[in-house]
Amino acid sequence: MVAPAQVGGRVKNWLWALLVLLFAVPTRAGTYYVTVAGLGGEPDYEQRFTGLAKDLDKLFKASSTEAHVYTLMGADSNRAHMTDILNTIAREAKPEDDFVLILIGHGTYDGVQYKFNLAGPDISAEELASLCNHIPSKRQLIVNTTSSSGGSIPALQKPGRAVITATKSGTEKNATVFARYWVEALQDPTADMDKNEVITALEAFQYADRKTAEFYDSQKRLATEHPNFEDTGKGQPVRAAATDTGEGLLLSTFTVLRMGAAQQAANDPAKRELMAKKEELEQKIDVLKYQKAAMDPGDYKTQLTQALVDLARVQEDLDK
Repeated sequence: MVAPAQVGGRVKNWLWALLVLLFAVPTRAGTYYVTVAGLGGEPDYEQRFTGLAKDLDKLFKASSTEAHVYTLMGADSNRAHMTDILNTIAREAKPEDDFVLILIGHGTYDGVQYKFNLAGPDISAEELASLCNHIPSKRQLIVNTTSSSGGSIPALQKPGRAVITATKSGTEKNATVFARYWVEALQDPTADMDKNEVITALEAFQYADRKTAEFYDSQKRLATEHPNFEDTGKGQPVRAAATDTGEGLLLSTFTVLRMGAAQQAANDPAKRELMAKKEELEQKIDVLKYQKAAMDPGDYKTQLTQALVDLARVQEDLDK
């Protein structure tokens, strides 16, 4: 666990609780991915949503031998099937498994409640939260790319769960383009900002957020969507990571997809343990950056240096 005794009481209570939550479980064994392409309503939207879901299905299935991939599209994307899948994961997943739910399509917000549009009865954010709350995974990611998705955050947010939305509120009701760029982020190596061949949820968000803004600029249109996230389980949605609030820490340590050599190492029994150690050290470095303001400068420098040295050694072993 990344919580040096020297920091002790100087670490704010909220950060300490978050660190315990993030690192109190052993190295994650696998990831459960659920992608749901909701009701399109029109042929163009139907084709677009289905195409994005198919792209994610292919990416996730190729990503790891430890990936459990569920994808709903067309008539199958209904509340009954979605409930069955989430209940199945609730029975099968272990606390050390990561859980990812991606919603693609249209959403509605009536000023009180958000709903995701499905074939047949829609499903509310409260119903989704209840289903996800039964999944034992300690680390969860929900990416809601729909219109009005910002209205779903109050119901979905929970410690240990990061929620990304395409809109800042439920009142941004136009169809979104964020989903397109979220999927693109998992295919474009430039999204990997630190060049470690791992796309984290924060890197994917930053890529998709930037591309969404560029889309509206290029079209000379007023932006009708403003992506944001909340990953402390109790804060207000934000547009960028902030060490003073802890926002972004879970996203920065949440692996969505591995690429290239990192993907090969994660799927190689002989290197899997080394890859897990590498990701653990990278997460430790991220956490240290969030702890920096509460730490003695000397302690921070010592621990960061040691973590970087350890990371270099593990990388050297991986490269052999």
